[in-house]
Amino acid sequence: MAVPLLGAAAKPKRLLADKAYDADRLRRWLKQRRIRAAIPSTASRRTPYPLDRAASKRRNVIERLFCTLNNWRRVATRSDRLARNSLSGLSCHRNLAWSNESRSAWLGFRPRSPPANSETLRL
Repeated sequence: MAVPLLGAAAKPKRLLADKAYDADRLRRWLKQRRIRAAIPSTASRRTPYPLDRAASKRRNVIERLFCTLNNWRRVATRSDRLARNSLSGLSCHRNLAWSNESRSAWLGFRPRSPPANSETLRL
């Protein structure tokens, strides 16, 4: 399914995707077109492909944005009839997200950093 969609789009430099797109056929297709794949390997793969961690983090930020947008019922269901109303909802969400980040930075809240030694954290 991904190959026809990618074939119809303009040629990208890199494809950011999740583990569901870790298929040899897709990776060969990308390699033939000189498109770098930033796709994490599945756990069942014997020899995992190298992963660009920075690109994967950027993909995760975008994915989390869409998850928060889906929490807004009006945006998730696309119930607005006019495009300007949908865009105003997105703008409102963006402004609220920005104000929450700014307030957290102003109050001195910082995200917790992972432990220095990953072996110390066992779940």
